[in-house]
Amino acid sequence: MSLVNTKRVLVAMSGGVDSAVAAALLHEQGYDVIGVTMRLYTEADGAALSSRRTCCGIEDVADARAAAQRIGIPHYVLNMEREFGEDVIDRFVEAYAEGRTPNPCLACNQHVKFDTLLEKAMAMGCDLLATGHYARVEATEAGRYELLSATDSLKDQSYVLYTLGQDALARTLFPLGDIPKPEVRRIASQLGLGVADKPDSADICFVPGGDYRELLRSRGVTFEPGAVVDTAGNEIGRHEGAAGYTIGQRRGLGLATGERRYVTEIRPETNVVVIGDLDDLSSRALYASGPHWVDGAPEPGEMLTARVRYHGATVEARVSECTDSGFRVDCARPVRAVAPGQAVVLYRGESVVGGGTIERRLD
Repeated sequence: MSLVNTKRVLVAMSGGVDSAVAAALLHEQGYDVIGVTMRLYTEADGAALSSRRTCCGIEDVADARAAAQRIGIPHYVLNMEREFGEDVIDRFVEAYAEGRTPNPCLACNQHVKFDTLLEKAMAMGCDLLATGHYARVEATEAGRYELLSATDSLKDQSYVLYTLGQDALARTLFPLGDIPKPEVRRIASQLGLGVADKPDSADICFVPGGDYRELLRSRGVTFEPGAVVDTAGNEIGRHEGAAGYTIGQRRGLGLATGERRYVTEIRPETNVVVIGDLDDLSSRALYASGPHWVDGAPEPGEMLTARVRYHGATVEARVSECTDSGFRVDCARPVRAVAPGQAVVLYRGESVVGGGTIERRLD
């Protein structure tokens, strides 16, 4: 057994098939594996537990524990509801109230899984943290680390991991980065893991019913009726609350215009929702704040590829006006539905360069 395989690894087990197989593979490789499930929230609706379309709920804790027992590793539950509430749910609610479109998975990875949980792993005497994310980490000859997209492009999750820097990558393992999802399920079945056929999570985990508006209302966000205007500023309808809309939304606008219309802008300060056509929804440039670079900012004018939505298509792009507070991205072709609050993530081939939070599109 090689020395590296004697290291102790904390595996974040969500109760799904991916993290269970990640733990099993590391155990087979000789690592000293500890399974940990984070208790992130308490379901207000017990009926939501039967959907099996979320993660990190009570039922998922039981699934993770059963998988750990089958693998033959210890399993613990960490109550991290406070951290998750402050860093994910509260930020999610605030963003929608401000007319933005947040990505709670990205916030969870940044502030909970690869910040708080990594610290807890080190405090528990673990050398490494592993998750079931579909991404890859590779060391370079210079002793640095690259974050790479997964081999299975349909499952690639590198977009929501762009905030990981060198310190985190040096202590992180992604065992599934080179494995297609069907093969992961086959491995789980072969090992007798009860989660082999468990559906992937589809809803936002703390919004099991899928209607985030109810969460906003329960957190005190006021839904005041207001004007729906076209791009020329003409009022063409009314809405029941700007917080209930997202950039790029087409359904549920309540307008009979005879044409396909999309939400192109949300103005929370005046409670106005702007709609337009596909051309109005597209832009060639954007400005992002909060830069996170995996291993240094890109060179000015360097041709990269950019993604502005999780699993969205990439487009050739260049970064300019790059400072510690933000940067501009100029795209080679128009990009649809650039939404404030989402992330723009930049790639150099398969390697994640970094990214930031979209603040506004630039026309």
